[in-house]
Amino acid sequence: MSASKQSSTFSAPPLKVLLSLGLSDLLHDRKVSICIMASIVAVVAPLLLLFGLKFGIVSQMRAELLSDPRNLEIRMLASAKLEPTWFEKMRNLEGVGFVMPLTRSLNTIADLFVDSRRFAENVELIPTAINDPVLDGISIPQGRNDVVLSSSAASRLAVKPGERIQLRVTRLHESRTERAQIEVRVLAILPPESFSRPAVFLTLPLLIEVEDFRDGFYVPGSGVETGSALQPRTHFARARIYADKIENVEALANRLLKEGIETSSRLAEIKSVQSIDKVLGIVFGVIAWIAVLGCAASLIGAFMANIDRKRKDLALLRLMGYGRLAMQGYVVMQSAVLTVTGFTVGCLMYLLGSQLFNQMLGEYMKADRFVCRLEPIHFVMALAGALMLALVVAGVGGVVVTKIEPAESLRDL
Repeated sequence: MSASKQSSTFSAPPLKVLLSLGLSDLLHDRKVSICIMASIVAVVAPLLLLFGLKFGIVSQMRAELLSDPRNLEIRMLASAKLEPTWFEKMRNLEGVGFVMPLTRSLNTIADLFVDSRRFAENVELIPTAINDPVLDGISIPQGRNDVVLSSSAASRLAVKPGERIQLRVTRLHESRTERAQIEVRVLAILPPESFSRPAVFLTLPLLIEVEDFRDGFYVPGSGVETGSALQPRTHFARARIYADKIENVEALANRLLKEGIETSSRLAEIKSVQSIDKVLGIVFGVIAWIAVLGCAASLIGAFMANIDRKRKDLALLRLMGYGRLAMQGYVVMQSAVLTVTGFTVGCLMYLLGSQLFNQMLGEYMKADRFVCRLEPIHFVMALAGALMLALVVAGVGGVVVTKIEPAESLRDL
């Protein structure tokens, strides 16, 4: 017999035969397979539920923080002399989302008037521009006479977008009471949750005109022909300052404090959410590591016992011509199949558990809120972690398998 024929006679069967034998072996020893999968399910399902609760609660609290732009605001407590260069520097700082000059507090109040029955006194005047977080998704006033009303101001006036109202400002000039009246157009109305107080969002030039009028200057278009000549504006008293995200609120407030500007913010609420996130993260991490180590130990024990029980069968596969690398692949394949199956069952149990949590605990929360939630990326990461653990365990078992000699299958013959 030629050498080529001998090589063909003693070559190992195809790998697909080995894979088929591995799957058949799992089905034949279904009791052992179920026990191994149960150990995986016992770790995967509780960890997914625990992380789902952590992610659901924290992400909901973060969403509530982000949905309220006041949480991004750093309010100045006192007036200062802020030059235009200061505002330009602030806009270029990392972590700053929006900066807008403000006039003195006394000059940010005006009356709104439609007729004798529809009016609002002492309404707050707030300058706005593009990227204003309060007006997110709302048309931004561009023209001098365009304004956006808060919901409470609009309800007092009973007006709708597109209607025109009168903005009235009063001053005492040379012992005479003078009243400026400017007609403005309601561009849009804010939803109630965006801003609760009666307010008018207007362009900065219009707010400056209000302050100039109150300071006794002549303002064209105000309807009042008296007043001294306007002086070039060199500074502003205050500023509207917003961070670009809640993580930067503290750093921005500390920077302003270093400049001698006292501020207030909702840093306490932000730190509360961050603390909850940190605590839950530590709790989840400790439980996860303990569960993973326990699962790894259980799987290693189960695989070792299974390998020891099937030494003769594995030795027979070696005798059939399968090398060490093929036998390692055999163990890895079985481990991967058991892991994916157990992970799938664990995901199904998580879905049932999360629905139960959301229904039972959701009764104590507002509508459309959730307490247990995971994103698709979380399942992908969890599966990747489970497979990595399975590969490590299979690697330990594979080392044992490679030490089985083919002759072991002949000892009992």
